[in-house]
Parts: sequence; C-alpha cells; structure tokens
Amino acid sequence: MSDHTTREAPMGASLRGWLDHLAGTGRLAAATPGVDLRFGLAAVANRLDGTQATLFARPGGHDVPVISGLLSRRRWMAEAAGVEESELITAFERACREPVPCELVDSAPCHEVVHRDVDLEKALPIPTHNEHDSGAYITAGLLITRRPRTGVQNVSIHRLQVSGPDRLGALLLPRHTMEFFREQESAGEDLEVAIVIGVDPLTLMASQAIVPVDHDELEISGALRGSPLPVVRCVTNQVTVPADAEIVLEGRLLADVREEEGPFGEFPQYYGERAQRHVIQLDAITHREDPLYHTIVGGGREHLLLGGIPREASFLSHLRLSFPCVRDLHLSQGGTRRYHLYVQVADPQAGEAKNVGLAALGTHYDIKHVTVVDTDVDVHNPTEVEWAVATRFQADRDLLVVPGTQGSKLDPSTADGFGAKMVLDATVPVDQRGMRFTRIRVPGQEAVNMSSVAPAAADWHARAYERG
Repeated sequence: MSDHTTREAPMGASLRGWLDHLAGTGRLAAATPGVDLRFGLAAVANRLDGTQATLFARPGGHDVPVISGLLSRRRWMAEAAGVEESELITAFERACREPVPCELVDSAPCHEVVHRDVDLEKALPIPTHNEHDSGAYITAGLLITRRPRTGVQNVSIHRLQVSGPDRLGALLLPRHTMEFFREQESAGEDLEVAIVIGVDPLTLMASQAIVPVDHDELEISGALRGSPLPVVRCVTNQVTVPADAEIVLEGRLLADVREEEGPFGEFPQYYGERAQRHVIQLDAITHREDPLYHTIVGGGREHLLLGGIPREASFLSHLRLSFPCVRDLHLSQGGTRRYHLYVQVADPQAGEAKNVGLAALGTHYDIKHVTVVDTDVDVHNPTEVEWAVATRFQADRDLLVVPGTQGSKLDPSTADGFGAKMVLDATVPVDQRGMRFTRIRVPGQEAVNMSSVAPAAADWHARAYERG
C-alpha cells in the first residue's frame, strides 16, 4: 500500500502557508503599495526573479493584492514538495504513477463570495506584463475542463487575454484540453470550464504534468501532498475545483467561435503572434473573502520552471521504460525549459545513445535538440554538457538531423511549428581505447577540509613565509 495517505503534508500543500514560509525565510518581498498594473508590476517581479517572491498591495489602486514568483527556483519546488532537490524529479514521477483521488466537499473557501454579474477589470487586478502584449492577461490560471462523456477532468495553464468584461481569448495547443473541446464542438456544444487562480504550489506543479489523456492532474496534487485534494463543484457547471483556491472563474469554451488574440510575451521570450483563437464566455466569479491574485510573468523563471520540472519527470519515466541505461535528464534554462533536453546514460551499447536521443524527441513535440552524455557529465550543469560536446562529439559521426517534424508553434524559427530536430551523441565512443577519454582528476579533492583555508589578510606576505 502507498504511504501517500499517512505522511505529513509538505510545506507546499497550502498557498498561504507557503507564503508564510517564504516570508519567514526572507524570500518574500513587499512592494510599495500602488505599483502600476501596466508594466510596473512585471518590472518589479522580474528584478526579483529567482531571489524573492513578491507581494503587491493595492496594485493599480485595486483592493485585491497580487503575488508573483512563488516557485522561481528548483530548490524552492523541492522544498514545497518536502524532498531534497536531487529527489524532486523522482518524487514527481512517482506522484504521476500513483495518483490519489480527490475528496469532494460540499462547501469551500473559494465560494465565500459569488458574483454572477461578471466584470473582470472591476473584480480582479489583472496585469499587463510585456511591452507589446495586446493587453491584460491571466497567466497563472489553471484551466480545468471536464470530458462530458466520461466525467474525467484535465488541468492545464493557458494564456488568457481579457477581451471584455466577461470574455477571454485563449490559446489552445494540440493537447488534452483541445481534444475535449473538439469532441464538444463537433456536437455543436460548448465545453464547461473553470479557471482557478491562486492555488497551493503542489497543485500548481501538478497542473503541468505530462500524462496520458483522461488522467486528472488534481489527483497528482493529492499524491504530492500525501492525502486527497479537497475539491468542490462549481456553482454554474459540473467542473470540480480545489476547495482552498483563492479565485475561480466559471464559464464555457464557445463552440464555433474564434476571435483575435495576441500578441503575448511567451516562454521562448518572444511574442506569440496575433491570430483567430478560442473564446471563453464567463458565467460567474467566486472567491475567498480576501483573495490573493497570482500572476506569472511571461518568460520568467517561474514560467519556465513550472513547465520544465514536471516535463523532466514525465520524460524520465517514459524513456526508462525502453532504455534502462537512462539515469537522469534535464531541460536547460537556455533552452527555455522546453526545447533543449540533456540525457545522461550509463554504459550505452553501440548506437544506443542515438536511439535514446531519437526516443527523447518523441516524448513531446516541444523537444527540439537532444544531447546525450555519459554518467561522468552532470546534466544539470550546462558547462559540463558543453564540455562533452566539445570533446566527445564529431558532427559527421554523432549528429542526427530529423527534418519535417512537428515542433512548438511558439518557436519563431519554425514555420508555424513545422521544422527540424537534432540529436547530438556526446558519449564516449564504445570502441575507445586506453586513456584517450579518461577525465583528469585530483585524488582526495572532494575530501579536503576547506575550513583550513581562510581569506588572505593584509599581512599575507609574512604569512606566506611562516615557519612551524
């Protein structure tokens, strides 16, 4: 039997508890009240990105405070999950394999206030982040959809443009939300949705899991916390949402309706273009008595890490099914935590590293470049990976290029997502001889007691010639 239901709840099982923890450890900054919602809030959040989360009181004069940067370091995500940083991927992968069903409750904090006359600008402090964004965007809203024929839900994050008082433009990519919607639209029906803003860190992380269709990511949150996630049914539709959420927008993805959406500053740190996209009609807003509004600044660390860490766990699990030699992997910061994947393998057979690389390209259409290295190379250190490419890779022998593939539509170098991918085999050749590829090493270096070494003082010259 799993121990998920018996262990103590991790620090990240509560949003407000996590904020208390960040404040108590010097990692929550409070901005001067009244920061401008147009660019000003994002500017402050970006300056603190990766060092402190930020609390914005009365942003733009609005009563509802804004929070940002909750999970902008890998170490913070591990801390929220109650594991060591080195164990984060394993813990997330296990949660995906062993989901814990949610607990349906009758009443919840997220229903303390209900507005059926929806006016987004009046109700919420929605920022405009980047210079050429087409306006205010909801960027940290968990879009929860329910497949009507099965009742199974899907959770994901999409950019949501404020297009009117009760109307949102949505970019849907070819994943599970799109599959649910196409089924409804083909029958001439709208798809019921809920947009949840302000959830605990574990649910935020779980929303980004790469799992098969008809796997409810809220159950992965339950596995991460070690107990069922309490959920409540929406007041205007059948979707269930985290009971302790700060804010919930209820509505419908409209069948056969498309409207202009974009541009918007995306994770590759370019703008997603303006185009005809899906539309959400809102029917109600519910929230706590004193809610918090969470925003994620496009292209920042929180944005990249939230997408990157769950993907790493899912990709690792997928690759190990076919390749036991796979030991670790990493989506690099420079590769936008989406496009560049480093894979570490142990003692691969001749040609196996290339097979691993090709399989890695198939884990998700976003993956563009895969670099495969040996176990003496730290995949979490881009300098080490670059060293392996510099000293173990020859393009005419170790490069595989796959043309005509589906990639990310947000990669501006592609033709609307159509492009090429490549694998770099930077492992030591199987037939290597002697010490040709043996790395230099100083024996005992790791065991040196560095407390015996202190900063040099002004009398360094005299100390240099000290006698015993």
